[in-house]
Amino acid sequence: MKNKLIYVYCISNRPFEFSLNAEFKGLNCIKHNEFYTVVKLVSNNEFSEDNLKRNLSDINWVDTHAREHISIISLLMEQCTVVPFKLGTIYHTEEGLKKFINEYTDSLIKNLHNIEKKEEWSMKIYCDRHMLSKQIDKFSEEAAVMEKQIMASSPGKAFLLKRKKTEFVENEMDRICKKYGQIYYDKFKNLSDSANLNNLIPKEITGRKDTMILNANFLVRKNKAEKFKDMIYKLNKQDENSCLFIDVTGPWPPFSFVSIKEKI
Repeated sequence: MKNKLIYVYCISNRPFEFSLNAEFKGLNCIKHNEFYTVVKLVSNNEFSEDNLKRNLSDINWVDTHAREHISIISLLMEQCTVVPFKLGTIYHTEEGLKKFINEYTDSLIKNLHNIEKKEEWSMKIYCDRHMLSKQIDKFSEEAAVMEKQIMASSPGKAFLLKRKKTEFVENEMDRICKKYGQIYYDKFKNLSDSANLNNLIPKEITGRKDTMILNANFLVRKNKAEKFKDMIYKLNKQDENSCLFIDVTGPWPPFSFVSIKEKI
């Protein structure tokens, strides 16, 4: 184990069977008390504190290792409930890992209970504001009334009312986006055991032309996953000709619903 570090994937209160999948090659299981921790030995050259910091700034490195990290945990989740550890969780010694388990035994048990037979789904909802502005009378009674007034007015008055409506529409679109973000969040929260909201991501980062109006994670029981997916399908079908689009990914390991803070 010289010049080797312990990379941690996840921990469970049940043993794992590594021979079931070729992707488990190189993994080991450390048993301590009632817990089983899935690990692999990694090189100092890549995962020492300084080298890991450097690698985490490399998008390609992060993408490759994050995919592998999540893939391994997702496969292990098929065997039993696991508490997933974040990408790049490193211990220098087995004794250090066991010390963490001793200190956080109660928290580990609580988390395993909270996420048992559940999985995480990530949801982002977008609004095409240009399309919304063209459909604004459908979403806003006040905008529809203003349009009727414009149609019934003389050219001069209609011109002034159009300017007023243009200013009104910008604020009204903000209100509508917040309204529908909340409506959709509530719909999916009712199908979940837990939910949390994340910061909205600007267009400069998403690379999309439409605007994100909801960014949330949901902890869903596996036996309710089909209802959850059916709701997504129905709403996307309902909104296919509108300005709203639901983007859902999952199932994921429940990273967002584990409250343990690792001492590394």
